Amino acid sequence: MRRLLALLAALVSGLLTATLVAAPPTGAAVPDLRVTTLVGGLDQPWDVKPLPDGSLLVTERASKRLLHVAAGGGRVTSVAYDRAAVWSAGETGLMSLEVDPDFASNRRFYTCQGGYGASRRDVRVVARRLSADGTAVTAERVVLAGLPATTGRHGGCRLLIARSGHLVIGTGDAAVGRNPRDLRSGGGKVLRVDRVTGRPVRGNPFLRSGNGWTKRVLSYGHRNVQGLAQSRDGTLWSVEHGSSRDDEVNRIVAGGDYGWHPVPGYDESVPMTDKGLPGVQQAARWRSGNRTIATSGAAWVTGSRWGDLDGTLAVAALKGERVAFMKPTGTTKRIGTIRRPAELLGIGRLRSITQLPGGDLLVTTADGGGRDRVLRVSPR
Repeated sequence: MRRLLALLAALVSGLLTATLVAAPPTGAAVPDLRVTTLVGGLDQPWDVKPLPDGSLLVTERASKRLLHVAAGGGRVTSVAYDRAAVWSAGETGLMSLEVDPDFASNRRFYTCQGGYGASRRDVRVVARRLSADGTAVTAERVVLAGLPATTGRHGGCRLLIARSGHLVIGTGDAAVGRNPRDLRSGGGKVLRVDRVTGRPVRGNPFLRSGNGWTKRVLSYGHRNVQGLAQSRDGTLWSVEHGSSRDDEVNRIVAGGDYGWHPVPGYDESVPMTDKGLPGVQQAARWRSGNRTIATSGAAWVTGSRWGDLDGTLAVAALKGERVAFMKPTGTTKRIGTIRRPAELLGIGRLRSITQLPGGDLLVTTADGGGRDRVLRVSPR
């Protein structure tokens, strides 16, 4: 089996070498990795997050199931909540999770999901409270509603509670060409809000604007944000699906324009970062080139057990069926890809990555049909 995985690693690495920003470093001390299944029999799990007692919460996009997994990957309970209030279609459904830093006292967590507005479907963020036994949601409150939605395409919606305590939300453009650069729309943006009220927070770049969405914008010009992560130095990073080319990893700059503007209509032949637009566009810190791998969730890897992978950004890939470990290089913080260990290839489409308090990674697969898993990845 190890030989087969190694062969797959060589084949896939060879296919993608031409698309890397930087060649893998030579002599890297990359640890062997052990991959174990914590939960199986899932269907399109979108996100997984640990709770303080070692148990896990898992969302399934299309089924809209919210699962509570006992510590150690034991008993799996379907949490009772108002599933009928979640709209699911295409790429939208029950998506990202985030756990409140004060969960031990308030039992609060957040989901990003499709929803039903007064006159149309939307994408929204909902705060929930988990019962003491982990079997039910005891309270629900909409933190932010009205993010654009059409057919369910480009629902985006990755959540991150930054170290400042603010809630950061990466959104998709709903496949509407004017949304990403329209500051009056929440689509195709990275937003920053108060995690309790959903209101804009001090330090947002367009806070003096009269429009409610504009006040919440941290950056704009995004296509479909799938991952958010904050590095040790406090910098925010986003991971984005490309069109026919150029998946991107971006370093988020307050007020930054990331250059996606597929108009008139929804013209996906335009560059992901169109430097011909007015103003200054932020260049991607990593891009896939002409062969996309459908980058998705991401987490910064920390801990000496990881060897040269310590301080890398671990990025899940759907089409590429891999975890790519990316490391900042030089003063510009451009990032290059480190050669992947064989154990993280050939295990299916990968959606989300979360680092556990002890340093191991949780990874969700996205093959569908009840074949999906939550994996634990440990350096040996």
